[in-house]
Amino acid sequence: MKIFSWNVNGLRALIRKGELEKFIEREKPDILCLQETKARRGQVEIDLPDYQEYWNSAERAGYSGTAIFVRNDIDVKNVAMDFPMRLAERYNLESDGYGDPNSEGRVLTIELDKFFLTTVYTPNSKRDLTRLDLRAQHWDPAFRDYMSELRQKKPVVFCGDLNVAHQEIDLANPKQNVGKHGFTVEERTGFDNFLSAGFIDSFRAIHGDEKDAYTWWTHWANARERNIGWRIDYFLVDEKLKKNLADAAIYPKQMGSDHCPVSIELHF
Repeated sequence: MKIFSWNVNGLRALIRKGELEKFIEREKPDILCLQETKARRGQVEIDLPDYQEYWNSAERAGYSGTAIFVRNDIDVKNVAMDFPMRLAERYNLESDGYGDPNSEGRVLTIELDKFFLTTVYTPNSKRDLTRLDLRAQHWDPAFRDYMSELRQKKPVVFCGDLNVAHQEIDLANPKQNVGKHGFTVEERTGFDNFLSAGFIDSFRAIHGDEKDAYTWWTHWANARERNIGWRIDYFLVDEKLKKNLADAAIYPKQMGSDHCPVSIELHF
């Protein structure tokens, strides 16, 4: 089973560019997880007859949002959107001035035969770090506990834009970015806590300390052409599935967004 994840930074724009259709024709994903769709299902002219579509759109129009497209012959047993309310209440996930993070379509989970699959669009801590407290004290602990609860039932895979570079190797200019949004101690510790909770970084598990492997590039200064990027899009795989993890990949040549797709291949 080959599963892809892609922050598309606006699904309608990606479709207009023709990049989604070309991508699906070329890669033929079994499952495609999307973040930052910025659209509701009825706003998108999409023709994917071979796929089941699951959407979690933000209440705010043209903002955030996630979706999962699953090949028709794969049995989806259950679908869940957002955090369970008890977790949202436990971790005080409420409006922080930017909005209610649990109504922004940021989390979408499907239950398959052998595992749960979650796609997540983690809130950005903002350039001035005004959303860092939300990340460190509320969002990351709530998401970690949600994934930990699910893995009590069956193994879990989660993917998406986590808006953090975990280690210095995961961004081109680590020294200049220490303490800045996406590379603060708090955000990196949140990632460490996912690993401590029983998950593995699939790309590092397969590729070790491979350098210059990035998934996002700023639009400024020809950063993508020069590969001055960040690895902030991930597949974290339950350590119970480590033996099933056959491959993990990044697709920097795939255009259409400021992020590129990432994938894993699981063998059962």
